[in-house]
Amino acid sequence: MKVVILAGGLGTRLSEYTNKIPKPMVPIGKKPILLHIIESYKKYGLRDFYIALGYKGEVIKKFFIERSKISAVKAKKIISQKEIELLLPEEELNITLIDTGEDTMTGGRLKRLNKIIGKDSFLMTYGDGLSNIDINALIKSHKEKKKLVTISAVHPIARFGELKLNSEGDVISFKEKPQLQQGWINGGFFVIEPSFIEFIKDDSTILEKEPLEKAADLNELSAFRHEGFWHCMDTQRDKEFLEQLLEKGNPPWI
Repeated sequence: MKVVILAGGLGTRLSEYTNKIPKPMVPIGKKPILLHIIESYKKYGLRDFYIALGYKGEVIKKFFIERSKISAVKAKKIISQKEIELLLPEEELNITLIDTGEDTMTGGRLKRLNKIIGKDSFLMTYGDGLSNIDINALIKSHKEKKKLVTISAVHPIARFGELKLNSEGDVISFKEKPQLQQGWINGGFFVIEPSFIEFIKDDSTILEKEPLEKAADLNELSAFRHEGFWHCMDTQRDKEFLEQLLEKGNPPWI
């Protein structure tokens, strides 16, 4: 099954890094978060990755070309200036890098990959989130529910300390930035049927608005509830949190 990673956003809330590199290349430890994401899929036997580039996409190209230990001219397949296919035999990975436009929205990036995706179900995620989600269970849920899209539903980390109060106003529990147990948000790990792409109009379409809203209205959107670890790297604080987990050893996404 193919894995699509949207890696073209501006990442403005991490501008201390993204002024020079794209957000998916911001390091967690010694590796960019993009590589952590790829490795989290790889442990489920997934090998074919399609990375939709935009802002500073040349940085991601350079990283993988150098990692493949060959020059761009000797890449497995240069389909065009906007599409490069690389083989990383030592890592058992096939990486295809596709320019999808610097100003293209998330839905537009996916639509530009329409021909590459083909006719089979595929996986998709963003280039800034880590999780220990069970990908096999996610795929199984998608096949059982037979919807156009299965979206991972996760509990976010609280931005502030969480208080639990009794009826008299006494604090009976305090937790500093826990993972909330009530409420669900889009965790960014999808299984998608190719026909869903028909819901995307053009480059200006935001995936999380009209296309997913339409799928929900048509009862073609199912949720896979993930109760485990999930964290998105939006800010410097998020980066530091993920690095702290890595430094402790055995981070939950590996």
